[in-house]
Amino acid sequence: MKGLFAGLIGVTAVDININDIVGRKSYSCDILFRVIDIRIINGQKFAILYGEDFRLAADAPYADLVVVNQNERVKLRQEYRTLEEQSLRLFTQDVDLLKSRQEYDATSGYVNPRSYFQIPGRVLHLDGDPTYLKKCMALYEKIGVPVLGIHCNEKEMADKIGELMDHYRPDILVITGHDAYSKAKGKMTDINAYRHSKHFVQTVKEARKKVPHLDQLVIFAGACQSHFESLIHAGANFASSPSRINIHALDPVYIVAKISFTPFMERINVWDVLRNTLTGDKGLGGLETKGVLRTGMPYRPIQEMEE
Repeated sequence: MKGLFAGLIGVTAVDININDIVGRKSYSCDILFRVIDIRIINGQKFAILYGEDFRLAADAPYADLVVVNQNERVKLRQEYRTLEEQSLRLFTQDVDLLKSRQEYDATSGYVNPRSYFQIPGRVLHLDGDPTYLKKCMALYEKIGVPVLGIHCNEKEMADKIGELMDHYRPDILVITGHDAYSKAKGKMTDINAYRHSKHFVQTVKEARKKVPHLDQLVIFAGACQSHFESLIHAGANFASSPSRINIHALDPVYIVAKISFTPFMERINVWDVLRNTLTGDKGLGGLETKGVLRTGMPYRPIQEMEE
């Protein structure tokens, strides 16, 4: 992808404004960012950036930025869309296989195959970015996962999670948004060297005060380059980022959807959850976890009862 913007490198940053789509020349414009804010720090002009497709937050000198034109954005986003479509296709095949196996198992227990119903796990998704949340909600709807999505600043999540869980009582909790590791702030082992990892950790801890058991509430937590080990130790079932790499905006959806559609009597191998994500095991990891889908009976549609 670096070659895609080779012709842009060296262009001087001119009239870059909030909400512009930009690339960083020092990184060969490998990732698209939105400009969220422009600040003066120690006399130098900086832009605060959020990744367009990756859950990455960054600060960059204003002079290092270049506005990416529409044609180049279309080319790069087409590459991302191809990856997303491939991941969705593989995930859909997985879900179809799960449903076929569940139908086979159910029909051996119920005389009439139409007499049972299934309830997937309910998801509460807290996201620090409203644009990412919108993308995730569209994918949840396409897959068929019951979800409540809430935009919440990462720094406020720990204060709000208890009340939200009491109100919604989810089976699966997603805590995500933006993050980044800064070498200038400390070693990779130091959670204070990360933009939002400590806020995600505290939110996980608050959620575990409500539901301590890992199989009664499944938690995904983290974003790009997040402090994976701290999130797991805090009580997350799945988290990012073991190798401190960037994760795709939609990766949390694929993880929790797999759990939502897996029967609660089955345990999910970690690799089975990660294999169809866009990032894989370098950006995502977790613990062996039970599914949350439940099957019940009898199934009596209202239309049949009224006839």
